[in-house]
Amino acid sequence: MNELLIEENNLINFLSNGLMHEFRESFMQLHPYDQSLFFEKVDQEIRQKIFHYLSPKEMAELFEATKFDEERYEFYLKEMDTIYAADMLSYMYADNAVDVLNELGKDQVASYLSIMDKESAQEIKDLLHYEEYTAGSIMTTEYVAIPENSTCRSAMTILRSEAPNAETIYYLFVVNEAHHLTGVISLRNLIIAEEDTLIKEIMNERVVSVLVSEDQEEVARTIKDYNFLAVPVVDFEQHLLGIVTVDDIIDVLDEEASDDYSKLAAVSDMDTFDKSPLQAAKKRLPWLVILLFLGMMTANLMSIFEQTLDKVALLAVFIPLIAGMAGNSGTQALAVAVRGIATGDIEEESKMKLLFREAGTGLITGLICGLLVIGVVFFWKHDLLIGILVGTAIFASIFIATLGGSFIPLLIHRMKIDPAVASGPFITTINDVVSILIYLGLATLFISSL
Repeated sequence: MNELLIEENNLINFLSNGLMHEFRESFMQLHPYDQSLFFEKVDQEIRQKIFHYLSPKEMAELFEATKFDEERYEFYLKEMDTIYAADMLSYMYADNAVDVLNELGKDQVASYLSIMDKESAQEIKDLLHYEEYTAGSIMTTEYVAIPENSTCRSAMTILRSEAPNAETIYYLFVVNEAHHLTGVISLRNLIIAEEDTLIKEIMNERVVSVLVSEDQEEVARTIKDYNFLAVPVVDFEQHLLGIVTVDDIIDVLDEEASDDYSKLAAVSDMDTFDKSPLQAAKKRLPWLVILLFLGMMTANLMSIFEQTLDKVALLAVFIPLIAGMAGNSGTQALAVAVRGIATGDIEEESKMKLLFREAGTGLITGLICGLLVIGVVFFWKHDLLIGILVGTAIFASIFIATLGGSFIPLLIHRMKIDPAVASGPFITTINDVVSILIYLGLATLFISSL
């Protein structure tokens, strides 16, 4: 780590003193990821010198090495000369360039596309048309396609020609004259095959592909399940349109995990640190206001049962305990259900199995917790009836909360809505209302015996 810090100080010294040759010699020896970290650390004045010392192609490699915060893309591009920025985008792989342009306004995108060379601009335009979060939006068009009637010798010639611009060459996708995907061959099998062998004789015809309109989470699941480095993307007529590579899927998994965690926490945009308390408050306040009004229902319930609480003040002591136990059990069930849906482990036939399992879990955990509470309250307050009341309320609350925590995300998923929106705070607040209603309802019912 100290060596890296010394290297960074040397680079800043070279830039400050205008030593371009020394800067380039040291900077180009760094891994692109380390280059990008250095780029983010320095101020605008230093970055301007970096733009001057690096070519657009070299800057493209730096930009592709890491994912900057969304708002930083526009910030950095504005610091660049417009033509320099356009050239840099044209050198990036098309899918990565699209990721950057998606963070900009339409006018800015149009401006950059008009300056780029026509071929790069057209590739990027084609990808920009696809709906966000689909296979089309994350695929790259830089791949190697081999005609099925070629020989291995001619395929190697095509590979040598296309490899410099291809994002991956470990899989070669085989197409017919109409550009339909007909097979796939690995680089290893191509290398060891006889030169005069036809590609269609050695290719694997059982190709796993994804539709261009398929959700990116499904694409990620396909790559994970089959342990692929890349998967081909086709249209409904099996025309090969592009490929999705594993490095793009890692970004998707990171993005989806961050998004799901944000929703479970009832916070948006957790993937970036907010730059100010005001920005953080603006993102969190809508959720908190909704939860505030849901919480008002709890306060309203308390007022409805005010007479019961006045008669037996001891009942109020156990309200936080019952509400907390219901919220915790509901959140546990929610986490299991949301994870199962996200990973694809829960299919149509297993949804009822999940509900029955969670119902059984709720019964067991609720019964054990209820019996424990009865014993604790009896020895603590020497009041068996209060203990039975509190224990029964905890048993019923845990059972209903556990069942609700698994049922709600399944219902929301059935409605084609992201189940993560059934977030922990919402489940907790709803369970507060239900548990208090059960507890104070039972207390009111048996008030004469207390």
